[in-house]
Amino acid sequence: MAGKKLEEGAATIDAEAAAMIDANGDGHVSKEEMAMHLEFKRKRLEDEDAQRDAMRKMTWFALFGMLLYPAGIAVTSYFGMDNASSIIGDIAPTYFVAISALVSVFFGANAYSGTKKD
Repeated sequence: MAGKKLEEGAATIDAEAAAMIDANGDGHVSKEEMAMHLEFKRKRLEDEDAQRDAMRKMTWFALFGMLLYPAGIAVTSYFGMDNASSIIGDIAPTYFVAISALVSVFFGANAYSGTKKD
């Protein structure tokens, strides 16, 4: 922009940023294109926030499930339901491995997708 004087109220934008925002490729970023870019950015931030909330809820749900599972075995044993207690106890190793794998794969997939560039 050497030698050019900007009009009063005019704004500048980096060429790389303008290329990403310029939806129709005419080299000019219109108000509509800027509004669309800001809306997409806002939606992406909302989606990322919802994803973090879902991860947090899933983690708490899995934690409570893992903590309450032994309590379920103890309760069924206490009420004399030895057969139910035995069945629940036999399933416990599979349950703990499955829940741990589910949480770890979910977090791993999200961490991997977070490292990829848009």
